[in-house]
Amino acid sequence: MARQIGLRDIHIAKLTKDDSTGVTYETPIKLERAISAKITPKITSENIYSDDSVEDVISSFEGIDVEIELNQLSLESRAILQGAKVVKGVLIESKDDLAPTIAMGFKSKKTNGKYRYVWLLKGKFELVSDEYDTEAEKPKPQSAKLKGKFYSRDYDGNYRFIADEDKQGVDASIINGWFDAVVSEPNI
Repeated sequence: MARQIGLRDIHIAKLTKDDSTGVTYETPIKLERAISAKITPKITSENIYSDDSVEDVISSFEGIDVEIELNQLSLESRAILQGAKVVKGVLIESKDDLAPTIAMGFKSKKTNGKYRYVWLLKGKFELVSDEYDTEAEKPKPQSAKLKGKFYSRDYDGNYRFIADEDKQGVDASIINGWFDAVVSEPNI
């Protein structure tokens, strides 16, 4: 089985509708170059005891913590992620900015040269933190680090889609259009 060895093409798409009648996203846009991503699902578990031992364990999905690192974050990308605006080349951040609900997609190269494709379907990123260092003898380039929380959609309860390009039976049209739009659940 091939292992994950790469990360590239991080995309985001604003979620514009998520209710009992359906789900709608804007067209995905590509963020800057990917360095790393950490996707950590959170589960809450409760032990049920009887007769002095564990009888059952009840678990529920809480969401997914996401940390991504990019080589940089343009003012335009930052504005989109934070709900801010860019006017005449100046990023304007306000205490009243509201981060939009988005989907995030990417692909990860495998040791066999094929890719794993991922969409996290609903979440938000926190405000971006900035780090600056004085220039010294050896340059120390800074990257952009983002933290977010993703969770299930109201429409269908789905929170993530994953497709392996090399999986037998995968629909090539889904893979070919992965970043054209947030993928819909395939019909059986």
